[in-house]
Amino acid sequence: MKAARLTTPGGLQNIFIDEVADPGQPARGEIRVALHASSLNFHDYLVATGASPAADGRVLMSDGAGIVEAVGEDVTEFKVGDSVVSCFFPQWAAGPAFTDVGNFGGTPGDGIDGMAAEYVVRPVSAFTHAPKGWSHAEAATITTAGLTAWRALVGDGQIKAGDTILTLGTGGVSIAAIQIARMHGAKVIVTSSSDEKIARAKELGATAGVNYRTNPEWAEKVLELTNGKGVDHVIELGGPGTLAQSIQAVRVGGQISLIGVLTGLQGDVPTALMMAKQVRLQGLIVGSKLQQQEYVVALEASGVKPVIDKVFPLDGLADAFEYQISGAHLGKICLEW
Repeated sequence: MKAARLTTPGGLQNIFIDEVADPGQPARGEIRVALHASSLNFHDYLVATGASPAADGRVLMSDGAGIVEAVGEDVTEFKVGDSVVSCFFPQWAAGPAFTDVGNFGGTPGDGIDGMAAEYVVRPVSAFTHAPKGWSHAEAATITTAGLTAWRALVGDGQIKAGDTILTLGTGGVSIAAIQIARMHGAKVIVTSSSDEKIARAKELGATAGVNYRTNPEWAEKVLELTNGKGVDHVIELGGPGTLAQSIQAVRVGGQISLIGVLTGLQGDVPTALMMAKQVRLQGLIVGSKLQQQEYVVALEASGVKPVIDKVFPLDGLADAFEYQISGAHLGKICLEW
């Protein structure tokens, strides 16, 4: 079968399509899945470029969606023909985070071979059902970006009607956050360097937007939009380069979900302001299988579908990463095969 693999030390020029051994039939507690789609995340990019080192020959990509082809003995959760989507942490069934999800050792496309392949055989813990009626590309957006936004706002944030959310940028996590917030009757402010993207985000449900290029002190604009109060919850994707302004923009007693490190790995934090505002700063990486199952239920009930910006073939993975890092996209970039 075909798979997209990476030669160490990484780099987009070291991604190659290889013929690898078929994984065979599932053993007890396993399922065989014919994969047909994946979606790109910043974590995948870090692995592909070697910034997050992986084993030589690693099959790339955390996200995968496809059809169950065979089930092993004692499998009752899935049947042949079911549409399924992968889990970022196959070892995390439910409950709070624990030691084994403190790194990427069990994450597809990083610590173990990923989903950029025609077939996989994995334990039932590695997949959930996909939303009914969704394409494989649409389902593949759930694993990382969608579930991250769901956990931040619902699992950790416990948002409610009338809340105001601030999300940074218009990538996959932010667009999912807009949709999840609107499901719960919350308002959303989005930041972007593009007025065109802000307008598109408003079409998708955002209530306001701030251009951070024309308003470099964008937290002040967010405070204006909230009558000086600040937002209830920040989806913080920038990291150290934006965290200070996120702390300024959040209300007293509000929450910041630290999800991304797009501006670097460390930096100064205004701890006095954070303490004065009694802000809850929650670092998080994706979520559990149970949270993914709950997210799928909510998606089916709401009728919301993901926003896919562009789709590439499997052998166009390097081009897809180039497009991702250009920042031209709004929503998710997917692979289909």
